Amino acid sequence: MLSKKKILITGITNKNSIAFGIATSMYQNKAQLAFSYQNEKIKNRMINFAKKFQSNIVIQCDFKKKKNIVNLFKQLKNYWKNFDGFVHSVAFTDDLSLQKDYLASLTKKNFLYTHNITSYTFSALAKYSQHMLNSNSSLLTLSFLGSQRVIPYYNVMGVAKASLEANIRYMAYSLGTKQIRVNGISAPPIKTIASKSIKHFYKIFQNYNDNKPLKRTVSIYDIGNVASFLCSDLSSSISGQIIYTDSGYNII
Repeated sequence: MLSKKKILITGITNKNSIAFGIATSMYQNKAQLAFSYQNEKIKNRMINFAKKFQSNIVIQCDFKKKKNIVNLFKQLKNYWKNFDGFVHSVAFTDDLSLQKDYLASLTKKNFLYTHNITSYTFSALAKYSQHMLNSNSSLLTLSFLGSQRVIPYYNVMGVAKASLEANIRYMAYSLGTKQIRVNGISAPPIKTIASKSIKHFYKIFQNYNDNKPLKRTVSIYDIGNVASFLCSDLSSSISGQIIYTDSGYNII
């Protein structure tokens, strides 16, 4: 599906990352891949991952500052003059905010920081790369049902994901005249490094397992297949959408 497509993937931290499942599917569908990593701590790990996907494009980018995002695309241009989209798999909040009641854990500093990393950076990636994006490019991010419903202890991250989903719609409208599509995947509860920070995550995961209409567990590779579809020309008429890949759990 992705032959000749060049896709930048952000947010891989280990083999359990959803972004790793996405990279795997896109590689199997013949995409050319580039990767960003946050800091020196995971640099060598990312280089080894990239080799498995036959890529030598591994660029450092800490999403806390705008200049780092601008520099990401300056460096990417050394490899690709133009490309066909990116996967934004970046989110962050203070772990303590996922351990208490929403208001009890709320601070202005963390509220703004969580929105900056989780929502703003998606639009920033688009803003500073649009001059390099080919027509019919596809931009993709990851969300969760906590953006639409109250998930206990998901707290400020749920609010930030709601911002991200609104961001998707406004970006889709803004980039539509350039034939650039913008969509999000709403993933189910998955055991990752990030999810383990949520208090009583096992209860959220168990509720999902007990109530999803399709009695099958969604893997990071299932999500990867949906991502490959959304970045392919097969989905050329889809933009501004949140695609739920949770075995139907969102309808319950």
